[in-house]
Amino acid sequence: MAAVDLATHPGHLARRLQQAHYLLWNTMVSEEITSPQFAVLNALVAEPGLDQRTVGERVGLDRSTIAEVISRLGRRGLLDKVRDPGDGRRFLLRLTDEGLRVHRKLTVRTARMNQVFLAPLSAGEQAVFFDLIQRVADAAEGLRNPAEPVAAPR
Repeated sequence: MAAVDLATHPGHLARRLQQAHYLLWNTMVSEEITSPQFAVLNALVAEPGLDQRTVGERVGLDRSTIAEVISRLGRRGLLDKVRDPGDGRRFLLRLTDEGLRVHRKLTVRTARMNQVFLAPLSAGEQAVFFDLIQRVADAAEGLRNPAEPVAAPR
């Protein structure tokens, strides 16, 4: 059997992109705050007072991952959990002053990192890249709990 061309395998290319992103994130943005943690901070800047489940949906993290991210951010003093006055079983999340400060600092750094990450593409190519990768990511979200199982190719 012959080797396959991994350049035609989206999962392989996505992994390589993720490795590049991880390297740039750690060198240009933060070694302490991860990209998923920043996404949570960002979601709470955009919509303060969301509950944990909704934040997870907004940033594309599963239940166990969002729980761990929220826990770590809370231990760092970057967010607080406040009991929902309308539903005592639910907690709402709000950034602390330190969480807002960290978000502002990282926002500047992520903008610089994204410039480096996307430097190989022209502005027009970047727009196409974002459109295509967003469409694939949106479709992939549906694969987590598909209404109908996806048929395997024959």
